[in-house]
Amino acid sequence: MSLKNKLNRMKSHIVRDQMEKEPKQPEPVQSIEIPFMDTWAAHGVQPYYLEEDYCLIREKIYNLSDYHGKYRLGQVQEAVEAWNQFDGIHPLSANGLSSEDLFFFDTETTGLGGGTGNTIFLLGYAKITGDKLVLRQHILPQPGSEIPLYHSFLEKVDYNTLVTYNGKAFDWPQVKTRHTLIREHVPKLPSFGHFDLFHGSRRLWKSKMDSVKLSNVEKEILDFHRIDDVPGYLAPMIFFDFVERKDPEGMLKVLLHNELDILSLVVLYTHLSFQILGIDSSQSSGEKLLVGKWFDYLGDKDQAIDRMERLVKETAGEESLAAKHSLAFQYKRMKRYTEAYDYWNEVSETGPEELKIEACIELAKLAEHQFKQLERAMVFSVKAYEGMEQRTNSNEKYLKEVAKRIQRLERKLAK
Repeated sequence: MSLKNKLNRMKSHIVRDQMEKEPKQPEPVQSIEIPFMDTWAAHGVQPYYLEEDYCLIREKIYNLSDYHGKYRLGQVQEAVEAWNQFDGIHPLSANGLSSEDLFFFDTETTGLGGGTGNTIFLLGYAKITGDKLVLRQHILPQPGSEIPLYHSFLEKVDYNTLVTYNGKAFDWPQVKTRHTLIREHVPKLPSFGHFDLFHGSRRLWKSKMDSVKLSNVEKEILDFHRIDDVPGYLAPMIFFDFVERKDPEGMLKVLLHNELDILSLVVLYTHLSFQILGIDSSQSSGEKLLVGKWFDYLGDKDQAIDRMERLVKETAGEESLAAKHSLAFQYKRMKRYTEAYDYWNEVSETGPEELKIEACIELAKLAEHQFKQLERAMVFSVKAYEGMEQRTNSNEKYLKEVAKRIQRLERKLAK
């Protein structure tokens, strides 16, 4: 046999061996009869086939000029552009990203608990593509069809950053749990950044709402009001009914509920970004103060001081005093003791009772340790103690600490 023939023969063996080693791609099968498919199709839902199973996918496209509440969907692009001009540190910062990198994600599940017993039956998301917002929902037609559900979801997912509402604690851990059970049959989960808007909402509005669940934030912050919406807690019962009867009537309402959740994520990210970056012209002084405190918590002292100093200049009365009180803590850390003392002294004289007590305690500390004025430290300590005694809900621990301070000052003064 010639050398050429031997090489050709070896080549055929190599190709055949490689083909045997490569995993076989699942063959799509389109012979499955799907109940009520005409109804599904009338609402933009199409089947996704995988081997001998399937899931359903709904797609809806929005113009970026469309409104959801008081914001246009496309204003999220303005928010991302503003973040790219921002030098500070913040967990919601999109610096280095484009608006097309954001993946607004929400799920519907059979329960609120964790673990393998909780099944995700709807994976919904939206992302900007060109001049449109494309929203897709992947629907589980029955338990046991999770492989096509996650295969369809993961094969085309292309994103850098997830945007959710309490998704760090609930949605994504649930996705990871379910994915683990079928990971040998579907693409792997990609790595990503995560913007969880629930935590930002709590920081800014927990004091003005009984609950910062998304529906409350929609009404009170985003000016979006749902009409005839299916409550989220009914979604599991509707899904189980759908599994039994196959009629999609109830599930279509769940899809709309999920769709509105996702659109709210888009505009809530815009609103929170405008709040944090000082772009929202209707931002209240209380919100401005909380943003400053948020930066302080994050360790971005420059941004914290900048926000509070601006607030002191822009406001008067109790709002200004609250800003001065917070700003005094910043000045103290920077060893600008005289400026801190002046602000706290003002608060101790004209501020609300709770701030007066805190200011007196801080003044006593400065007077004793920084200015070595024991008599003045004693005056402020006694004033703080008397103020705490008059309050019905005073903290016993702090009351004892102030009493100890007074006793220590008495010993020092007696020497």
